[in-house]
Amino acid sequence: MHPLRSKRIAAAGVALAMLTSALLVADVLLGSEPVPLSTAWRALLGAEPSHLSQIILAYRLPKAMVALLVGVSLSVSGLQMQTVFRNPLADPYILGVSSGAGLGVALFVMGYSVWGTTAVGALLASMGYAASACVGAALIMGIMLTVSMRVRDIMAMLILGVMIGSATSAIISALQYFSREAALKSYVLWTMGGLGNVTSTQLYVLTAVTLAGSVLALLSVKTLNALMLGESYARSIGYNVGRSRLAVMLTATLLTGTATAFCGPIGFIGVAVPHVARMLIREADHRYLLPITMLLGAVAMLLCDVISSLPGYETSLPINTVTSLLGIPIVILVIVRNQKIV
Repeated sequence: MHPLRSKRIAAAGVALAMLTSALLVADVLLGSEPVPLSTAWRALLGAEPSHLSQIILAYRLPKAMVALLVGVSLSVSGLQMQTVFRNPLADPYILGVSSGAGLGVALFVMGYSVWGTTAVGALLASMGYAASACVGAALIMGIMLTVSMRVRDIMAMLILGVMIGSATSAIISALQYFSREAALKSYVLWTMGGLGNVTSTQLYVLTAVTLAGSVLALLSVKTLNALMLGESYARSIGYNVGRSRLAVMLTATLLTGTATAFCGPIGFIGVAVPHVARMLIREADHRYLLPITMLLGAVAMLLCDVISSLPGYETSLPINTVTSLLGIPIVILVIVRNQKIV
């Protein structure tokens, strides 16, 4: 690589790291009740026993950490899906994992209205939304991974994912039609996404999964570079395409399923961030693109959380509303610029 290009990528990485830190601080300080930096610092040191320290330590700091982790998870899985499917509009939900999580939550929340008992909730009532979403996501993941071992055509996998998503959406629509008003409202609120309802135990799980998934993604950069050039090329240099594709899909599904289970479906981060990363460094090599995508995903999600929690609102805006407003223009730009898609 040309030295000037290396310096540009390194400078972009440093700038994004600094921006991530700044937005993390801003996310803690801003909200319906802004907190001075000095107060926040004393709260972190345990020297501020006021209600503001409770807000910071019990709510804002964990929420900011969730935003950072979810941004990394969705962005990494989005880049992986776009590479494997060689489709610039592929996103973390292309395999139907998010739809499976939504079906699990729909059964948990609205099942009583239809059958008199919650199908998933009967077994997992004490665990709630996250457990039911994990069950639904794991079910779809199992189906897709089983099929991937038999189906070699990547476009067939793409179509299958869309069909599974459509089927689960139809089932969810039927549940919504027969459900009671309170249950329907609870489900709709979950679909709007939220970062502030993650418990400390769930935060530990989310952190562990994000770190593990990110490490696996970094270890697979050579595989992603080979798949980016086509399956025929990957086979010609000795890769087992089926196993490579399975490993990438498993990592992406793990990252997406966990983030969706704990925070609800959050759209457009996975599809938009990888494109912004490519435009920023003008580089397709995953050795450089993947770390930049991770940092940019954290920046994007923290920025969306800051916007959703700006002073002047008694409650935060739904995070999905903000990610959609920021992500849709980028997707439109990709469609316009890519003549093969239009």
